[in-house]
Amino acid sequence: MAIDAVLPDGCTPTHGPDPISDGRAWVSSWVVECRAEIAGQSIEIDGLAAQKNDVLVRVHPLHAEPATLRFTPDAAIQNIPFEQTTWSVFIAYFQLGYEHILEGWDHLLFVFALFILVPNPWRLAGAITAFTLAHSITLALATLGFLNVPGPPVEAVIALSIVFLAMEIVKGGDGRFRLSKQKPWIVCFGFGLLHGLGFAGALAEIGLPSNDIPAALFAFNLGVEAGQLSFVGALALLVAIWRLMARPVSQRATVIAAYGIGSVSMYWLIERISGF
Repeated sequence: MAIDAVLPDGCTPTHGPDPISDGRAWVSSWVVECRAEIAGQSIEIDGLAAQKNDVLVRVHPLHAEPATLRFTPDAAIQNIPFEQTTWSVFIAYFQLGYEHILEGWDHLLFVFALFILVPNPWRLAGAITAFTLAHSITLALATLGFLNVPGPPVEAVIALSIVFLAMEIVKGGDGRFRLSKQKPWIVCFGFGLLHGLGFAGALAEIGLPSNDIPAALFAFNLGVEAGQLSFVGALALLVAIWRLMARPVSQRATVIAAYGIGSVSMYWLIERISGF
């Protein structure tokens, strides 16, 4: 990407080492010496307006708390705060969580499969609540350092969880007792623990402000939930519109959707295992 950080006047070196990809983002970090106070001055990401990416800049002064600034194509210039408030941290990390879930196709595909598998609204609400509770637990434990699981196996098992739901959709009409349909909250709680580790991996790469860790963690998780509920609401609205047009959802369409979900998730599973 043709972008570069423009630091405040008097700060050297102005350029750091070439960014290194960690599979999720391009990261560069370096130590800067500034001849004057940088609080209140601006940082610009030159060239960002022509891109579709976000940039996170983490500024850690020698004798002050670090600040995290989020740059977008529409906001390529940000001022370094004198003191980063809890509210500004909350807003920034809520947006990150919201956008992360809407850009996380594997997590959304899991929710979509769950939406098809559990047509009963109350059971679906209970399953989503259990999923939320579970991934909140592992997100907090992993982010705070109490739980450490390698990322690649977690991502592979997340893909496997979607394959499992797709198989349950296909086999759901055989009349047998299935825990995923009768007690979906149990299955969702277990898989939610895994998905929480995936969320934690993304949050670990962003980093947490040391002086506002609880607020940032809560806001990120709340943003994930808001994005997830927005997706479920959109699905429910589409189904309602379809039914208002006097077109019931057929079993054949459900099976076709299940095979589509299973095919995509199997591709992810093979791809992620081969990347170990």
